[in-house]
Amino acid sequence: MAKNDFSAFMGPGTEFQGQLNFKGTVRIDCRFLGTITSDGTLILGKDANLEGTVSVADLVVQGAFTGEAVVTKRTILHQGAKVTGTLTTRALVMEDGANLQGELYMGKDVEGAKSLKAATPQAIGDHNVHIIDATVEQ
Repeated sequence: MAKNDFSAFMGPGTEFQGQLNFKGTVRIDCRFLGTITSDGTLILGKDANLEGTVSVADLVVQGAFTGEAVVTKRTILHQGAKVTGTLTTRALVMEDGANLQGELYMGKDVEGAKSLKAATPQAIGDHNVHIIDATVEQ
């Protein structure tokens, strides 16, 4: 994906605190504290350190994320990704070397979970997984 394909790009050395709403694709390679909401794709690059709440269609993580996320389509955790907190997603792809600590809820009904409070195992049906600590080793 070329830089021109992004709606926004927050590079290394940048620090942001607050709320971000966007359409399309945003890549973050900086420290971000706050809330991110979109019907698009959020990419956390290898230099990203995000702490907060995320609600997006697609989430791609190479860096660090701490908090709660509802992802209505697919989450990809690349090698070196470190996710700590609660992740609710329809589908999860985890590469060798990715780390997930916390709770994971998966299922086809995630689209109905408009808020994190609705994203309970009951809200997403019988297709959920509860993980306390998971690392895919190389």
